[in-house]
Amino acid sequence: MIRPRPAPAPGAAHDRVFKALRTQILHGQIAPGTTLTLRGIAQDFDVSMTPAREAVRRLAAEGAVILSATGRISTPLLSNERIEELATLRALLEPELASRALPRAHFALIDRLEAINQGVSQMVVRQDASGYIRMNLEFHRTLYLRAQAPAILALTETVWLQLGPTMRALYGRLNRTDPPVHHRLILAALKAGDEPGLRLAVRGDVTKGLRLLKA
Repeated sequence: MIRPRPAPAPGAAHDRVFKALRTQILHGQIAPGTTLTLRGIAQDFDVSMTPAREAVRRLAAEGAVILSATGRISTPLLSNERIEELATLRALLEPELASRALPRAHFALIDRLEAINQGVSQMVVRQDASGYIRMNLEFHRTLYLRAQAPAILALTETVWLQLGPTMRALYGRLNRTDPPVHHRLILAALKAGDEPGLRLAVRGDVTKGLRLLKA
């Protein structure tokens, strides 16, 4: 006799919804200012209201969604001041991560980064905004993991998450035909062991585009 598969534990369902929604927001798959509902989330992921509610609470704690006093759920619609603040955080955190990663930037890591950057180029050719954001973040995360600074990286990823929906708008304004020039500068600095040059290249990469978002 075939036994029915046990229903997933509520915690597992909540975690699945959280991770999936978090990824969608991080990669710019949901536009800024989009209103979400618990019922809609529950239906989309085929779960009850409780896992959907718990996932939203976790996302709100990270700044990925805004949860109002009335229970309205929406993705962040950032003001110019907030964009400036988040850009400043990136300019502080990410050069530090890159600097800490530099002593561990072996040839295999650089080869991996070059391969990811080729993926970034492919997304540019395809005009795939979400794919571009995903590959761009993978480029940075792959480098920063070598820093062995999990607390700084966790803060950085929270900033990325808050910027996710807005990055989609940025991609539309850039109208890219080539991968980011600063990626090539980052790779060159890694190969040369140039710590000041690496910091400068990373800072330029993470702030230049965000300035274009300010109306």
